[in-house]
Amino acid sequence: MTDRPDLRIRAVPEGRFARARRMGGLATGLASGMALGGAQALLKGQRPRLPELMLSPGNVARMADRLSEMRGAAMKLGQLLSMEAGDLLPPELEAVLARLRADAHVMPPKQLKQVLETAYGAEFRRLFRSFDTRPLAAASIGQVHRALTPEGVPLAVKLQYPGVAGAIDSDLDNAAALIRWSGLWPAELDIGPLMAEARRQLHEEADYAREGRALARFGDLLAEDDRFVVPRLDPDRTRPAALAMSFEPSEPVERLADAPPEIRDRAVTALIELCLRELFEFRLMQTDPNFANYRWRPETGQIVLLDFGATREISEEMAEGYRALLRAGLGGDPDATMRALERIGFIRPGLSERHRATILDMAGMGFAILRGPGPFDFRGNDFAERVRARGMEIGNERELWHIPPAETLFLQRKIGGLYLLATRLGACVEIPALAARYA
Repeated sequence: MTDRPDLRIRAVPEGRFARARRMGGLATGLASGMALGGAQALLKGQRPRLPELMLSPGNVARMADRLSEMRGAAMKLGQLLSMEAGDLLPPELEAVLARLRADAHVMPPKQLKQVLETAYGAEFRRLFRSFDTRPLAAASIGQVHRALTPEGVPLAVKLQYPGVAGAIDSDLDNAAALIRWSGLWPAELDIGPLMAEARRQLHEEADYAREGRALARFGDLLAEDDRFVVPRLDPDRTRPAALAMSFEPSEPVERLADAPPEIRDRAVTALIELCLRELFEFRLMQTDPNFANYRWRPETGQIVLLDFGATREISEEMAEGYRALLRAGLGGDPDATMRALERIGFIRPGLSERHRATILDMAGMGFAILRGPGPFDFRGNDFAERVRARGMEIGNERELWHIPPAETLFLQRKIGGLYLLATRLGACVEIPALAARYA
C-alpha cells in the first residue's frame, strides 16, 4: 500500500462535551456567515434568500472543514446523506458531502501515542519492531498505519480515533439538530430512518472485533479465488480499538486505467462477479465501494480487498427480490419489474401510471446493459450522465420522493460504486453473461 496522500494533521476532539461544543461552534459560524451575507445583499439592494445564504462559499467551507475535523459520526452522517439523497440536495451541499467522502484530518503524533497506549498499554513498543507514525490512510472512524512485528512481518494496523465510539449517539443527535435547523434537508423526507441506520452502521464499524471476523470470513470465502488478496488477521495485535492485519503491497486501483485493455477488463469483471457472488452466493457483502478499498498488484494482476467494517449480511428475502428483479429486467417484463422494485422497497406501491412509466424508463436504462447484445463498454459511455439526469427529473416529482430500506440502499450503493469504478477504468465487461448466471 503505497502512494500515501498528503494528509492534514489535526487532533480529534475527545469527549461528548468537546464534540458538542465544536458542533455548536459550527452552527454559530454558519449563522454569522448568513448574517454577513444577508447584510451584504441588502447593501447591494438585493433581497437575501435563506438557502443561498446558508450555502455561501464561506459556509460550505466551514461545514466541510469542521465535519472533517470531528470525524466519527458527524462525518459518516454526511457521507450517508450524500449516498441516500444526493439527487435531492442542493449542489452546494452535495459538494460539501463529496469532500467528506474523500477527506479526513489525521491525528498528531502526541494523540497517536495516547491511542496506542490506550489500545496496547504503556509497553506497546514491545509488540512492534517499528511503527510508522505517518498513516497510510484516514477515514471517518480511524486511520491505518504500517508496522513491523518483532519478527519483521509487515502489518497494517487500523487505529480508532479516541472518543469516537462513545460519542456516536450524541454526535448524531447534534448533527441531526444542525441539519434540521439549517433547513437544507427536504421536509418531505423523513430523516429518522437515516439517523437510525447511521447509528446502527456506526456502532458496527466501531466494533473492530466484528470487522476482524468479517475479514477472516472473506479470507475463507475467497481462499480458492486467486484473482483476489484478502489481508490475514493478526489476532495477537488486534484489540477493541485496534485492528491488525497483514500488509499487502499494492497500488491504487485507479492505476489500472493505464494498464492494457485486457488487464482492465479482467480486473473489473472480477469485481462485478464478486459483487454478484456476495449478493446471491455468500449473502454477505462489503457495502462500501470507496475506491480506496480496492488495490491492484501490477505484477500479478490481483485485486487486494480492504476495509470490511461496512460488511452486511444479506437476507434471503432481499437476495431473492434482486433475483426476481434481474429476471424481470432480462425478460423485458414491465409488470414483473415493478413488482420486484416494490418487493425490495426501491419504490413504494400505488404509484400513478405516469410515475410508473417514469420509473420503468429509468429501470430500462439499466437493464439495457444486462440484455446486451454483447459486452458493455464503459469507455466513453454516457449511461451515468443519462441516469443522473433522469434521477434529477424524478427528484422534482415529489410523489416519487422515497428513501428505500437500508439494505436496498447499501446494495445500490455498492452497485453504483462499481459502475463508477468501471467507468473510471474504461473497462469492457461481458455483463449479460455474468447476469444470466444468477437469473
